[in-house]
Amino acid sequence: MSIDFTLDIRGESCPYPVIYTLETLKDMEKGKILQVITDCPSSFRNVPEEVVKHGYQMAQEPMKNGREYLFYIIA
Repeated sequence: MSIDFTLDIRGESCPYPVIYTLETLKDMEKGKILQVITDCPSSFRNVPEEVVKHGYQMAQEPMKNGREYLFYIIA
């Protein structure tokens, strides 16, 4: 998978990971891949839920990597 943009929002608590992710996706070209890195535990559920609700697709299942959560989203 080729990542087109990485949004590193470690240190931001919810709801900011969702807000920043949706703002970034809105400005991306359709079909591009956004990687989101966060360390907010509730974002593991909230980010995928909200991006799908707003019409985007997950490129793969969310992943946990130590204290970080990784999301791959198709704009």
